[in-house]
This record gives sequence, structure tokens and C-alpha cells, in this order.
Amino acid sequence: MGPLKGVTIIEMAGIGPGPFCAMLLADMGADVIRIDRIGGSDLGVPSTKSTDFVARNRRSIALDLKQPQAIEIVLRLIERADALVEGFRPKVMERLGLGPDTCLQRNPRLVYGRMTGFGQEGPLSQAAGHDINYIALTGALASIGERGRKPVPPLNLIGDYGGGSLYLAIGILAGIVNARATGQGDVVDAAMVDGAASLMTIFYSLKASGRWHDERGDNILDGGAPWYDTYETRDGLYLAIGAIEAKFFQELAQRIGLNGQDINRQHDREYWPALRAKMITIFKQRTRDEWCALLEGTDSCVTPVLTLEEAPHHPHMSERNTFRRSGDHQRPGAAPRFRDARARNDRAAQGAASQSDDLLEMCGFAGEEIHSLRQAKIVA
Repeated sequence: MGPLKGVTIIEMAGIGPGPFCAMLLADMGADVIRIDRIGGSDLGVPSTKSTDFVARNRRSIALDLKQPQAIEIVLRLIERADALVEGFRPKVMERLGLGPDTCLQRNPRLVYGRMTGFGQEGPLSQAAGHDINYIALTGALASIGERGRKPVPPLNLIGDYGGGSLYLAIGILAGIVNARATGQGDVVDAAMVDGAASLMTIFYSLKASGRWHDERGDNILDGGAPWYDTYETRDGLYLAIGAIEAKFFQELAQRIGLNGQDINRQHDREYWPALRAKMITIFKQRTRDEWCALLEGTDSCVTPVLTLEEAPHHPHMSERNTFRRSGDHQRPGAAPRFRDARARNDRAAQGAASQSDDLLEMCGFAGEEIHSLRQAKIVA
């Protein structure tokens, strides 16, 4: 099911943005075959529990990649694939005997997707790092946080998933489109530093036009403007206010009791501290639910700030089935949606090697050969 039905992706098991990219492709119908690693790997084995939401919609085979026979199995799978996803440091796949040149020789139409933090080359290409390090180099981390206080890590959404997984996914899909048109595969170098920098394009544009300052909490989209911020309510919960446009701020102002001067001086930076103080006082007068009853669903651009526990139960999220139940837990569903092709998002994570025999048979191995591979512990 899904618009990517008929597309086969080989996923080299890893952590973070690589598996999330594979999840996105699998949710849209791609047949994702995960190569789990046995024999002392520090990657661990994906969980079979219902809480491993990212590992959904996969088939898998577990191999000892130190063995030449295991590498041959991977290459046979690659011969039948449209793309590969790997997230190791540069040159690790080459040392395994699975570098892009080798794989493209076996399958010239293959799109070889490489996910790294710093990229395939450059002074930091071999350095260890995580999301916070990658976004620190792009200007993103320095831009997030309250005025006069230290930068705040925005979870690991900007580097790992926004600048990593999503850019790798779109690169792979573009490569597949080109490969089907030309018969020629490609190598996609998806570096999180590049993707996160790309996400910052609008802010570099604002800075170039003199409308963005390097100081945190001093701009219209970083909490500097009182009409784009969060406010505590009487019950200690929070509202998110995003009334940027004049007509939206005017409606907000009228509904919460601000006056004409407040409306007219919306973009007067010298007036922002006074306006913020008034809004803090006003929003403390009612509970979050009371404010939502008055403002939510209007052009005031107001929503409650929900926790992970609360979000699936919000009426809008519930009606759209944005979250799905998985056992005793709620998990985010597939996105985006398609009118004529239902995204496949209904199979929980499977254990490592859950389809080993089927995959080996698909590659041309017979029963005795499969038994021998298992006996030699080349296949889990």
C-alpha cells in the first residue's frame, strides 16, 4: 500500500536519522529491508516491543558483516533494490566492502543514501558528534533561547530529523526519479550540517535584509515579540500565541481586552516590554481551558501548549487520527497523507532477523545453503 509501492530500500541498521528516514519511506509503502548487525556490533538489536515506533513496517535480516558470505548476501539484496540508507561515519561502508562504487557496480541504478553529521569530507568529517553539535555550526542553536540566557537545544529535531532524515529522504526520492528516467544511480551525501543550514535559509534572508538580530529573544519568531510567545495561565499551564499579522493580532487584542494603543504599536520594539507585561497579567487571570474556550479556533492564533500525554487527546488531533494506538500506547501516525494511496503504517516493529529465510530465498539461496549459513552464524 502507498505511493512508494514497488520501491525497495536497503537499510543498514543504525540509530537516529537513518532509521527515521527509512520509517518515512516505509510508511509511504516502500519495502524496507533492514540489515541488522550481529557479532559484537555496538548498534544493538532493534526492539521487538510495541514501543519501538520508528522501526515499524520493516522486514529484516541479521548478519555478521565481518564475514564475506554476509557481505555477498547484502550485495544480492542490493541488486534488487532501488536505494540504500546508511548512517555510518565516512569510509566505514567502504571498509566493510559495501562502499558506493562496489554497490553501484552490482546495481548501476542504485541510489546510495549516506547520512552523516558533518558530511563525507571536511576537517570534521571523522569527528564524533550529535544533533547539538551539528546545529551549533549552522547558526540555528545560537538563535534559540531566551534573551540574555544561554542557547536551548530544540530536542534533536533540527539536525537529526529536520536537517538529516527529511533531506536524505527527499534526496533518495529525487535520485530514484532520475534513475528510472536515465538508468543511472547516484550517491546522496546528506550531511546534517548542510540540512540544518538549509533550514535556516529564511533567517539568513531576514538577517541580510536587516530584520533579524543575532541576539536571542530579540526577533519576531524567537520569543522576542510579545505576540509570538508562550504565556502562563492561572492554573500553571501555557498557551502559544502566534498572532503575527496585523489582522490576527487585532482580533487577539480585542478578545483579551487590549486597547487601541496596544494594537497600533504592535511592531514598536520600544513598546514590546510594556505590551508583554500587560499580556502576562491578562493571561494569568484565567485557566488554560477557559482561554481555549474563548480563543481556540479563532483567528487569534492561539493554541494550548500540550504535553506528549495530552496531545493525542486534543479534539483536532483525535478527529484527524494524527496519533494511532499501538498496544497500550499512542504513537504518531504516517505523514503526509495521500488522497488516492493510503500510507502503510500498520505493522509494528519486528524482531531482528524476522524474515531472514524469506529474504535469503529471494536472493536465490536454497534450504541447505540457508541451514549452513545459520550453522556458521553468518545469519542469525
